[in-house]
Amino acid sequence: MQTRAGTRPHPHDDAPDTAAAFRRLAALPPGPERDALRAEITEAWLPMAERLAGRFRNRGESSDGLRQVAALGLVKAVDRYDPDLGNAFESYAVPTITGEIKRHFRDHMWTLHVPRRVQDLRNRVRVAVQELSQTVSGRQPTVAEIAERARLSEEDVRTGMEALESFTALSLDAEMPGSEGGYALTDALGAPDPALDTVVDREAVRPRLAALPERERAILYMRYFGDMTQSRIAEQLGISQMHVSRLISRCVARLRADVLAE
Repeated sequence: MQTRAGTRPHPHDDAPDTAAAFRRLAALPPGPERDALRAEITEAWLPMAERLAGRFRNRGESSDGLRQVAALGLVKAVDRYDPDLGNAFESYAVPTITGEIKRHFRDHMWTLHVPRRVQDLRNRVRVAVQELSQTVSGRQPTVAEIAERARLSEEDVRTGMEALESFTALSLDAEMPGSEGGYALTDALGAPDPALDTVVDREAVRPRLAALPERERAILYMRYFGDMTQSRIAEQLGISQMHVSRLISRCVARLRADVLAE
């Protein structure tokens, strides 16, 4: 490719020589001829764009999706490249394409919203782990080793490692690892305790219970806290079951009226 410094070899093996085509493209007015040349240049550089997309495999996006994003970045590079500046096209296209792919991951691939700083920590931790995995064998690198390699504090490394788990979310219907019978994550989630609904009511009734006569208070305690039947209460107090029923109804009505009145 021609530059102001003269002719030099391409730094990428799959970089075509389109210097003359770009100079023609810059000189053409809008129209079918320019569109056809633009498409020809873009097609010539597609192999390099797809190779760059391959660097981002196994990160949650499909290969076809990565190639489409890389192609979009290539089109932007072709449209914005100015051959008169004297720089090789690939020196402009490579960061443009990789930047487009990184923006795609940042804006569309995070299941959970993660602050930009945490995303950066995640990427630095991921790169450090990949590099360390080539030097340590048979084990995972420690937090201290990752911190040293990434030049981060251990606290930032832990934050980045947590963010590694935030890139995608596990479905609540997904079967738990090692479980049998289709036990899903949703089966392990708790639920509000129905007894919590009675806390406020009990606190409202407490002072009014204390104001009741001792026998009525004992009857209510045995019925609602001791879970005793009216027949057992009557037997224990030596009164009729009918009388116990009337006392409970009268006390409950009184307590309800007092609480509602307040």
